[in-house]
Amino acid sequence: MTVAWVDGRQSEAALGIARGVRRLLRAQGLSTVTELALSDGRRADIVALAGDGTILIVEVKSSVADFRADRKWRDYAAHCDRLYFAISEATPAEIMPQEAGLILADRFGAAILRDPEPHPLAPATRRAMWLRFACAAADRLHRLVDPQAEG
Repeated sequence: MTVAWVDGRQSEAALGIARGVRRLLRAQGLSTVTELALSDGRRADIVALAGDGTILIVEVKSSVADFRADRKWRDYAAHCDRLYFAISEATPAEIMPQEAGLILADRFGAAILRDPEPHPLAPATRRAMWLRFACAAADRLHRLVDPQAEG
């Protein structure tokens, strides 16, 4: 089955990294969605919600070229309490920005190498992100049980 929120732009390497990261986050009690549209029109690779309301964004970088082509990653910090990059062993950790957290992942799992300093969101931004997350998750669940539904 083709999953609607994997839009075909992700490489197999990126999909494998995302899978490992999501497994790690789920094991830590967080809920995740991928390819979440943000209020500024950008899309976050992985957004995770913790039970205490903390919001994480994880940007997947499958290669050095993928990282170097990304000029927008700093904008994601306005939408989360903690921003991480997730990479595979093929991408050198040294090139990743120190102000962001770092996760090493493959398709089977992941490990957090570095946590970022938290930057708590404003309450209105947090609420808006929770609503985006909830609506995206609910819509995706609906599409799984009713793929021919309109909308």
